[in-house]
Amino acid sequence: MIIRSLELNHFRNYNTLNIDFEEGTNILYGNNAQGKTNILEAVYLSGTTKSHKGSKDKEMIQFENEEAHIRVFVEKKQKKFQIDIHLKKNRSKGIAVNRIPIKKASELFGILNIVFFSPEDLNIIKNGPSERRRFMDMELCQLDKIYLDDLSKYNKILGQRNKLLKDIYFKPDLKDTLFAWNLQLISYGKRIIKRRRGFIKQLNEIVMKIHHNISGGAEEMLLIYEPSIEEDCFEEELQRVCEKELKLGQTMIGPHRDDISFSGNGVDIRKFGSQGQQRTLALSLKLSEIELVKQVTKDSPILLLDDVLSELDSNRQNYLLNHIGNTQTIITCTGLDEFIRNRFQINRVFEVDHGTVIHK
Repeated sequence: MIIRSLELNHFRNYNTLNIDFEEGTNILYGNNAQGKTNILEAVYLSGTTKSHKGSKDKEMIQFENEEAHIRVFVEKKQKKFQIDIHLKKNRSKGIAVNRIPIKKASELFGILNIVFFSPEDLNIIKNGPSERRRFMDMELCQLDKIYLDDLSKYNKILGQRNKLLKDIYFKPDLKDTLFAWNLQLISYGKRIIKRRRGFIKQLNEIVMKIHHNISGGAEEMLLIYEPSIEEDCFEEELQRVCEKELKLGQTMIGPHRDDISFSGNGVDIRKFGSQGQQRTLALSLKLSEIELVKQVTKDSPILLLDDVLSELDSNRQNYLLNHIGNTQTIITCTGLDEFIRNRFQINRVFEVDHGTVIHK
């Protein structure tokens, strides 16, 4: 899987941009706030329909413009794809694959498998559970279109059910309609829980080996899936908390409240791990994502590293850069220091300066 080129129009700080990438390692360097991360954001959006920062479409459109365009040319298993994303300020985005408009995000997911690693990801261990759920969801949605559909429907049902719970407070007669929403919430919720459980099991087999190597054999790591509710108890528990949900006006149990814990030599790394342990584990997770994509798709993902090297010590830098393998990688950094020059194969270098990209 290779991204051959990227074209931008009125996206973030780019009026126009045409950039060709090499198969191996591509470096984007320059001072902060010049537009390096915006290029990674455009690539990520082309594979997932979403900004890695959670930005809204209108926020990514260049100031004083109503629309922005992203075009990516991809080669995958001897097939060529052209992905077009059309962002609009006041309407939903348009997406086309090989110039044919698509209606569902599921038709795009899987063409580009992307692993994004930023300094924020180093906090995935110690931050709140929403980030760990997002970690599961973003990878599963790229690998499993059925999961993507189930998650989308679950989230819609969750929103409608929460609205109903609030409405019942003012219109008690509506309580009779809650049962129908419960059935749908349980049906899709069970499927999500089952798939997440399988995902963590798959990931564990990979992350344990990688983490063992990064830590020099000093630490054995285990990921533990913590569902808000077990599948077999979902319906019973939903009935049990019904009155409390009506008072709070929100759904209290379900996969939207799941979490992951991390056990290092039997210790909960979320609560008691040092910053070094947490960062090592975050690195292990990202490298495990790459390996999992390879196993499932029989192809390498695109790896996006957003100024993450500056946040890692030399040992972790070396391990990351030495284990990328044949994965096409786009790296942002503030300078071409001696570490990168002397120890890492670079295929193409770009300097980014105030929205201008120069091939060096």
